[in-house]
Amino acid sequence: MKFTFLCSLCLFACFISWAQATPKTENIFIITTDGFRWQEIFTGADPALLGNSQYVADTSLLRQQYWDPDPNVRRSRLMPFFWNVIARSGQLYGNRLLGNKVDVSNWYKISYPGYSEIFTGYADPRIIINLPRNNRNGNILEWLNALPGWAGSVVAFSSWNLFPYILNAGRSRLPINSGYESQESVDDSVIDQISQVQESVQPKGHCRQDWLTFLNAREYIARNHPRVVFIGLGETDEFAHAHRYDLYLQQASALDQMIADLWYFVQTQPFYKDKTAFIITTDHGRGKTPNSWPHHGFLTPGSSQTWLALLGPGILPVGELREPGQFFERQLASTIAQWVGLPYRPGHAVGKPLLLPQDFLEPVPAQGITAATR
Repeated sequence: MKFTFLCSLCLFACFISWAQATPKTENIFIITTDGFRWQEIFTGADPALLGNSQYVADTSLLRQQYWDPDPNVRRSRLMPFFWNVIARSGQLYGNRLLGNKVDVSNWYKISYPGYSEIFTGYADPRIIINLPRNNRNGNILEWLNALPGWAGSVVAFSSWNLFPYILNAGRSRLPINSGYESQESVDDSVIDQISQVQESVQPKGHCRQDWLTFLNAREYIARNHPRVVFIGLGETDEFAHAHRYDLYLQQASALDQMIADLWYFVQTQPFYKDKTAFIITTDHGRGKTPNSWPHHGFLTPGSSQTWLALLGPGILPVGELREPGQFFERQLASTIAQWVGLPYRPGHAVGKPLLLPQDFLEPVPAQGITAATR
């Protein structure tokens, strides 16, 4: 009994010491990649798909890149930043093989309802299909943008061109760069060159190439130092719907590299260093079998199953959560509000904040930060 008490006391003392030494979070980056399965996050390339010529143009080459019989090695090959950095310094939710589950709550399990749930905290039963219709629900980004000390310092970049409707740009007044929209020229060669490349892309679909979205966001961040940034990437879903598992994996690897690049950037900038948290997730899952993995939706089992990664100051570095538990995407909006230290009351029901394990230890300070100029 004494030994157990002493061990608990030592662990508590270590936790308090760690918490006191941890810098406070002042900035929040939310990154999503559309329709990327938890299976690839936690076990790497799927053996049932990696060698399937129906979905892979060169099975031998893809195996050289991503195959290993050990799923822990496979996942590190596919996403080294996730497993060398986030798994050591942050938190990873959603390994269903360990009973740790993350899901969307909405009935439809497609993109518009999924993103709406993430940002509003509400699984609206009225949102059915992916159409350019303004979301009638308030979202956490516009809520933050209305707070003193945050106004003008919230920005969104997305590959998918429906985000101005999902975030209701007309009502929220959020600056949103979406699809193949160019940033306003500021007499800078980098932004102008990105715009020229975007103009040259043909044909232009509803989803901009992710690296163009990322470059637009990164350049804006470097210039304006916003406190809250949303980057919505979409090509993992595009390649899955095209039945190209090889390109789906390549895009996942590119996503990992983009996040690594952005993390290195913020950790080497005084404005962001040790003061910026990353939230990384997806809007829906996909089918679980070789025949169903390209698809998702109400009738496709596995489509509700998602994942979540957290990295930054104040986030307890427990790595991969190995305890059974059930979490939902609708909890993210109220979790962010809790980190700010204020209740999120948008006029509709919202999910409860994440409680396990101590996601953010300190409220995000609103004072003393200069708002970024648009």
